Formats: sequence, structure tokens, C-alpha cells
Amino acid sequence: MRVVIACVIVVLSVLAALAVAQTQNVFSSFTGRSEAPAAKAPTQSPAPTRVAAAPSSPVQTVAPSPVTPVATPAPVAAAPQPAPAPAVHAAPAASAGSTQHTAPAPAAAPPATQQIAQAAAPPPPAPAPVNCPGNPNALGIARTVEIDTTGGPGFGFEHFKQHDFLRPGEVVLTFDDGPWLTNTPMVLTALAHHCVRAIFFPIGKHATYYPDILKQVAAAGHAVGSHTWSHQNLNKKGMTIEDAKTEIEMGISAVRLAVGGATAPFFRFPALQHPPELVTYLGERNIAIFSTDMDSFDFKMRKSDQVIKSVMEKLKKHNKGMVLMHDFQHATAEGIGTLLDQLKLNGYKVVHMRPKAPLQSLPKYDEMVIKEQKLPTVSGRPTAEVVKTVE
Repeated sequence: MRVVIACVIVVLSVLAALAVAQTQNVFSSFTGRSEAPAAKAPTQSPAPTRVAAAPSSPVQTVAPSPVTPVATPAPVAAAPQPAPAPAVHAAPAASAGSTQHTAPAPAAAPPATQQIAQAAAPPPPAPAPVNCPGNPNALGIARTVEIDTTGGPGFGFEHFKQHDFLRPGEVVLTFDDGPWLTNTPMVLTALAHHCVRAIFFPIGKHATYYPDILKQVAAAGHAVGSHTWSHQNLNKKGMTIEDAKTEIEMGISAVRLAVGGATAPFFRFPALQHPPELVTYLGERNIAIFSTDMDSFDFKMRKSDQVIKSVMEKLKKHNKGMVLMHDFQHATAEGIGTLLDQLKLNGYKVVHMRPKAPLQSLPKYDEMVIKEQKLPTVSGRPTAEVVKTVE
């Protein structure tokens, strides 16, 4: 009996020992699985922020926007929206040789001081509203940019793709082929009513016809470039390089003589034809070349509403850009006031381009322009002082 009891006790002891050992193995196995992922989890530091180096640009903003910001044009449902912000990419996965840690790296979260600084940063101040006497709804100038024309930079995406400095909703207004009686003064009046400035590219001969009008353009603060002497296509067959240079330089001289002072080193080729040799020549003269982003083709139109429709539809498509019009054209002169109203209504903003330095004409071509003036007289008084209506 005692032997049986002893055997039972031995068996029970062995069973108890086995049970304890099994329990310890299970517990050890369980705790090992819970720690494995932490041991293999790599520390992923935040991806470094890459700041793209700003390319050398001839465009510098010299005046902040005085216009209260407005939303993207409401009636332009078909217009493309501003480009979305660049996507933020996750940090690259750690390589096989990366250091492994048993716990996530606390450096992944921004420091508390940085979070406080971000939360405390005040919003940017709202720009001042347009101060335009007599017109509380004036379009005004959103900002003024200064152009360094060294080397002859090109503007206008129809031909030059390098300098994309306009923001969504921004517009540069340009006018060709003036000055012209009645039409140019109408354009000037409309621009003044909205306190807006533009770029004018007058023809040299026209400048000699109406120097008083061109003086008004310059006095109003508009940039005055040039558009050749007689509006010849400089890319046409039979046009020599020397003849083309004379056409360019006489236009520059005529405009400077008409204004009676410095003008802008801005030039636009007639018919937007750009002979490579002349592009190089203008670069050597440090004269910027202007194409356009959108041509209104107002010279094909006879009604002002056609001009307005043409410009607004193209702006809806592109959402920004340089617009080519003609102060020589009567339909444009009649419609420019309404067009400016539409730009304001649709939330567009005007950017004014001005040169960093003025353009100097060449004496040789100054003399050629003066000789072109038939029967020059001693008097240089304006017509308004010479001719007066008395009855």
C-alpha cells in the first residue's frame, strides 16, 4: 500500500513539474512576439525639405499689391483652376543597412516649440484697397515688377517660355501701333479711370505724327517701348539685316524724340516675326523682346463687344497672361472701359511692368529721324497752342 502511495506521489510530482515548465514556455513565447516588431521597426526621420533654387530672373516685384485680394473669377467656370500645391512625398523606406531600434524615434514629431510658433504665427496683413479718386470700384495695379533687360530677355508664351512670373488671375495689358488721334486718348482715359498702367509699343512714324499724344502716354506712367519705324515685317523676303536694324533703331529714336525723354528698352516685332539675327541684335542692345500670351486679334474686329469677348474668353482659358491689343483700333478704344470693368468684376488683377533702366537711342538714327521730318520749322509748340477755335 505504501509503495502504491509513493508511486502516486512521484507521478503527481512529475506531472506538476511538467505543467510548470509548459506554462513558462508559453509565457516566454508570447512575450517574445510582442517585442519583435519593435526591435525591427526602423527610425524614419522626416524627409528633408528640398527648397528649389530660384533661377536667375530679370523680373523683380518692386511694389506690393495695393488691391484687396479677390477670388478666382466667378463666371469663369470653364477656366482652369490654379495649379494644385505640389504633393508631399513620404520619406523613402530604410535600406537593409539602416540602423534598427526597438522603439519609434520621437524625432518624427515636430518639437513642441515649433508647434507653438506655428500656431502663434499671425496671418499676413490684407493689402490696402485701391485708392483711385472718382472710382471706388477701380481695378488698380496689383503689383509692379521691374524688368532687368540685360541680354534681351523674352516675354510672352507664344514665343518665349522662360519667364513665367504671373500668378493666377494676373494680367499685363499691352497696346500696339499708336499713337493715333482720338483712339489713343480714349484708351488713356479708360486706363486712368481705373488707375491702371500698361505697356505701349508705338510705331515711329505715328510718334512723329502725334508727339503730344505720346507725351500724354508717358506722363500717365505707362511704359513706352517701340514697334519699329514703319511697321514692316522684318522677316520678309528681301529685308537685309542692316535695313532691319535701321527700321528698329529709327523707331526707337522717333519714340524717344516724341516723348522728349527716356523710354523703356521694350520692343515688339511687327506680326510677331522674330528673325534670329535681330533677336541677337536686341540682346546685344539690352532690349527686352515682347511677344504675347494671348492676341486679341482686335485688328480684325469692328465692334467693341467683339474685342471684349475675345479677351475675356482667352483669359478664362488661360487664367492669366499678357494681352495684346491695339490703341490704333477704334473698336478697342471704344471697348477698353467695359473690358476693364469686366476684369474687375471677374477678379482679375493687373500687373505693371517697368524697366530697371531706360533705353538710350543712337545719335546716328536720331539724325535720320529728324531728316525725315519734312519742312521742319523753328516752332516746337504743340498744336493746341498754335490752333484755337474762336467761332
